[in-house]
Amino acid sequence: MNEAVYSPQALNKAMLEAVDFIHAEGWDQGPTLFALVPTEMLVDTIDADIEDSPLTLVVQDNLPDNLLPGSEALGDYVSRLAWPAQIAGAVLAQEIMFTDSAVPGSEARPARLFSGVLRGEAELTLLQLRPTEEEIEERGPFAEDEIELRGGPGVAPGVIAALRYTLEADPEEF
Repeated sequence: MNEAVYSPQALNKAMLEAVDFIHAEGWDQGPTLFALVPTEMLVDTIDADIEDSPLTLVVQDNLPDNLLPGSEALGDYVSRLAWPAQIAGAVLAQEIMFTDSAVPGSEARPARLFSGVLRGEAELTLLQLRPTEEEIEERGPFAEDEIELRGGPGVAPGVIAALRYTLEADPEEF
């Protein structure tokens, strides 16, 4: 299998595609889980360019409706997954309440958390804050279409660990 599939750049591209997909769905949605499939495995079934996109997002639309973002039930559900060896990685998108610990006295506000991992070392977490009413008024009617992402190391380590476990678990055990 192509090593570019497992590169941080491939994960970055897949994460941005996940952000675009979720953003198109709008706010106030339940969690969304994506399998990351090497595009080279799907070239006969989809119109895709392997060089442009080494990974293809496959939405897992069988998540139970009762899984709330950031909930123990969601964590439990994810911890019971085991991806087959053909799956290169996974991305979990969920809406959370975010408090910026770097800003003293900041209040929690809605945000989207995107966490993704690949087999090997690559992992990434991105955060998209939901615009406030004041920001929408200030920036105009298309303020919600502007996507501003934050990220960095050590963000949502529990989610990353749970996703990593789904790639390391033996599907035969479940």
